[in-house]
Amino acid sequence: MTRTAAVAYRHPGPPEVLEDVEIDVPDPRAHDLLVEIHAVSVNPADVKSRAGSDPGGEPKVLGYDASGVVAAIGEDVSLFEVGDEVFYAGSIDRQGTYAGLHIVDERIAGRKPKSLDFADAAAMPLTSITAWEVLFDRLALTSESAGALLVVAAAGGVGSMISQFARKLTKLTVFGTAARGESEQWALRMGVHGIVDRHDLVAHLQRFAPSGVDYIFSPFSSSNVEAYAEVLRPRGQIVAIDEPDDVDLLALKPKSLTWHWEFMFTRPLYEPESTYQHELLDRVALLVDAGEIVATRTRTLQGITAATLQEAHREVEESASIGKLVVAAS
Repeated sequence: MTRTAAVAYRHPGPPEVLEDVEIDVPDPRAHDLLVEIHAVSVNPADVKSRAGSDPGGEPKVLGYDASGVVAAIGEDVSLFEVGDEVFYAGSIDRQGTYAGLHIVDERIAGRKPKSLDFADAAAMPLTSITAWEVLFDRLALTSESAGALLVVAAAGGVGSMISQFARKLTKLTVFGTAARGESEQWALRMGVHGIVDRHDLVAHLQRFAPSGVDYIFSPFSSSNVEAYAEVLRPRGQIVAIDEPDDVDLLALKPKSLTWHWEFMFTRPLYEPESTYQHELLDRVALLVDAGEIVATRTRTLQGITAATLQEAHREVEESASIGKLVVAAS
């Protein structure tokens, strides 16, 4: 057991509840890596947890995405050695990555892309895993899959990766929603074939795809189900990652449409022996190093401290995100 500096919160609230603390870091279990953190990225999930999840007064460290160097390994580790550079998204049932040292299971960590620095690498894991599982698990797409995909919030972190994977690894035509000029340019850079006005989704999409689309990725579902039902072709599919309070799916029935949920922590929580996410991240690293996929970091703050992470949380929750915000260790 060792101690490390970290950023935690004790009760839900605004970004100011984040505070500098010291926490105990347990010794690595059989398949664990002890990682010296070099950079983390801030996700909407971090903000949601801080604002709404109550740790009951105990310091809870947030953060999922991380990149760093393996400092120690558990006795059964076979995928990594001390000194290896890694990137990963962790698991919700352990302390988070806003810390100097962090424990993660080797089976959900990947080798950091050689062509990326730690900051760029930290932007990739959570969104890459989510996007990959959306396309190739939930929708069961292959390199031969054709048709049309609508990516809602195409300039966001997950949308950026879905657009890239779909464009490079399938034969899909990819459309994306964006709210403003900067977002549109980013989404086009990520690979979408056409930009759809999210404020007039049905009418605008029909100009591009008058017969409809086959697939929709949805991070904002509560007010869009009827629009999705209208623009999807019969037997089309939707994958949602949000947690809407009240969603009525009856509008999907007449066309026999399918609704999927994607939660990237399902495997770490319920299939801890699976190496799927390790293999996935290694594949992403190869795609990055081959120049097929680009990093999505758009902003970097310095120092894994409460003050810096408060600023990062404010930015993520107050602005329409483009790409990913990263916090690098000093």
